[in-house]
Amino acid sequence: MAHTELDLRERRTIEDMLNAKMPVSKIAAALGRHRSSVYREIKRNRFEDHELPYLNGYYGVNAQRTAEARRARRRKLVRLADLRKAVISQLKEGWSPEQIAGRLGFEGQPVRVSHETIYAYIYGPDGQSEELARHLPSRRKKRQLRYARRPRGLVFPPERSIHQRPEHVKSRETFGEWEGDLMIFERALGNANVATLVERKTRYAVLFRNHDRSTTHLMNRLMDVMEPLPQPARRSITFDRGIEFRSWRKLKPGIGTEAWFCDPQAPWQKGSVENLNKRARRYLPRDTPVAALSNRYMKGSAPAECRMTPSHERFHVS
Repeated sequence: MAHTELDLRERRTIEDMLNAKMPVSKIAAALGRHRSSVYREIKRNRFEDHELPYLNGYYGVNAQRTAEARRARRRKLVRLADLRKAVISQLKEGWSPEQIAGRLGFEGQPVRVSHETIYAYIYGPDGQSEELARHLPSRRKKRQLRYARRPRGLVFPPERSIHQRPEHVKSRETFGEWEGDLMIFERALGNANVATLVERKTRYAVLFRNHDRSTTHLMNRLMDVMEPLPQPARRSITFDRGIEFRSWRKLKPGIGTEAWFCDPQAPWQKGSVENLNKRARRYLPRDTPVAALSNRYMKGSAPAECRMTPSHERFHVS
């Protein structure tokens, strides 16, 4: 059951039942709340007057005002316009909420804000009206449950950054360094997609149909397609930070292939495969029912220089 804060009606009920000398356990049962929630509510929002102690007690209306004031204090990004503008500006420049919060602490700013507060603002009514979520490295319609999240720093660690690639990969000196991507089609047509791979030195391209969007299925299919190549021909693959590539750790023990990743929101850093995707989209637009197409149709719809081998449903570009 999702957490919901008490409202004014419930707080008035607590006041009336306390005045009637009802035990907290019965108050909680009447409200359909856990008794710990009621105990906490009475303790946090109880009225205290040191000059007139006989007035001390729990009052529903006063408790509601106290709770609302506490929530307002937490919403720094609503109250403080300068802080809000600074945070939004950094979001638009590509900073993550963790980076923004960490920088405020590093600089010793008098007013700070945590990354959780920034996320809450982004996915709250104010942030949604400004479409701030589109500036995040990982964009979702709503935020995941806290304990269902995985830090993206662990999924794509800094040592796998494209900036850590060996120099011979960057300069295209050796054969066997690839770029990979996924061509997604309209969800109403099913989960089928087309994975694309380009060898950086020769521009040799491989496209294969994939019938599932899960990262596990994609990586297994990719290894099946790449495994027939000799080891020197599959040294590394550079991906973007899409969630479909989060099972990249399977590549090294599976087929001996290293994985590198572009910066957040920087797919242009793997320009070879992006260019291939643009060319392929002329023949496979987003409304293409990929799963329903025959192998013969797939071969015929590919660019003139592309052909697919029947054994692996794979296109080759020479």
